[in-house]
Amino acid sequence: MRALHIAAAALLAFAAPAAAQTTTLKYAFVNPMSSHFGTAATAFKDSVEAESGGRIKIDIFPAGALGGEREIVESLQLGAVDMAMTGTSVVGNFVPDVLIYDVPFLFRDTKQARDVLDGAIGKEILAKFADKDLVGLGYGENGFKMLTNNKHPVATPADLNGMTVRVMENEIHIAAFKELGARPTPIAWPELFAALQQGVVDGQDNPISNVVSAKFFQVQKYGSLTRHVFAPTVIMMSPTAWAKLSDADKAIVAKGVEKAVAAQRAAVDEYERTGLAKLKEAGMQIDDTIDPKPFVEKLAPAYVAFAKRFGQERLDAIRAVD
Repeated sequence: MRALHIAAAALLAFAAPAAAQTTTLKYAFVNPMSSHFGTAATAFKDSVEAESGGRIKIDIFPAGALGGEREIVESLQLGAVDMAMTGTSVVGNFVPDVLIYDVPFLFRDTKQARDVLDGAIGKEILAKFADKDLVGLGYGENGFKMLTNNKHPVATPADLNGMTVRVMENEIHIAAFKELGARPTPIAWPELFAALQQGVVDGQDNPISNVVSAKFFQVQKYGSLTRHVFAPTVIMMSPTAWAKLSDADKAIVAKGVEKAVAAQRAAVDEYERTGLAKLKEAGMQIDDTIDPKPFVEKLAPAYVAFAKRFGQERLDAIRAVD
């Protein structure tokens, strides 16, 4: 009888680790945990861990702990990072089709942008991630961009002449700001605050959500609500990590992505409602009456190049979405 007890105990000891086995996913982004990126990550973590009964754990690495956005995307391709949320502007260096979202003044409003991203065009582009060793799972957002700087108010393209403006490592952004007369300078997100503080560049462009959460009001004097680009985010996964998940666990992750996107969009909506007032209270001089027409007219040569690159039909299809 004692031998049977020993044998049973051995079997239980052997089975226990398998029953308790968990999958841990490293989820990275460059923004602070207090930002809308952190809101999305928390919603994802809560959903996935609850739905999986704790079998899938999410370790969150915010604030560029695992590198800038370009490094994070490369780490996804190599399998060193399991999941990430980044802006699509940097992903465009890996998946060129996604750069179409960066064409200036392509989107009229948030509803149109979300309808494009969640519709056939957005899904078609998301499917192209697989060719670049990435799994595209869903789009969140940063919102519409504004321009900030330390030189003077910007209300027309002429105000940008000679101004050094930090841009992302993105050829569409670089081309657009050159056409507007500025001197675009690519700087990685983790280095941007210091670059503004030290005067390496005069200004930068980012959505209200990022300007507020990154506290750029501490190092920038002027803000112009140009709304020149709608800035999506994208949740991606390493193909290596994705392949290890069962179909049931993939469904759990997909549901978590939906929760993350909804949470981030709600947070961005709140930033758009209250952010400009916060920037004004912090001492920034804000112009929220910018007329986009002079900017669009100045960008005419760039639009010819963008049409050749992305196809006029595709651009028109996006603009036609109600």
